[in-house]
Amino acid sequence: MTLVYHTPLSAAQQAVAGVDPVQPLAMADRVRFSELDVLNHVNNKTYFEWFERLRIRYSQDWGISNYAGRAGSPRIVIRSGAIHYRHEMHMDEDYIATCRCSEFRTNSYTLKQQVWSAGTLRATFDCVLVLLKPDGSGKFAIPDLIRDRFVAVDGAAQKG
Repeated sequence: MTLVYHTPLSAAQQAVAGVDPVQPLAMADRVRFSELDVLNHVNNKTYFEWFERLRIRYSQDWGISNYAGRAGSPRIVIRSGAIHYRHEMHMDEDYIATCRCSEFRTNSYTLKQQVWSAGTLRATFDCVLVLLKPDGSGKFAIPDLIRDRFVAVDGAAQKG
């Protein structure tokens, strides 16, 4: 299969590439030389950049924020996160980064992110994001439309 880079992958494309289970948002790319460390495998910070790139796209596509200073758009901050490196990656490997909401509360939501390559799960990142008012003065409630999408598209569960 030839992966299409920087374009959301369909469920069928994810399945053929070995992503299991398929995710609401997945995008492919290839490891670049500049992403390697002195041991010639992907630098740990690079995984965070991959996860962030897809997390921003997710926020835009789901309508949480367009990151363009839109009036009334919430600030999105990471409250906590944990990364698990499962298997090293090397130059020129194709990979697929994925993202989905697993649960949400009134002002926060949990994202589960993964990196897959050659049908193997290489890294995971679980993080809790909090929405704040645009000026940072307090919490911002997740709009009903976004909450509905978390449930319908991502299969997320409402907590608390």
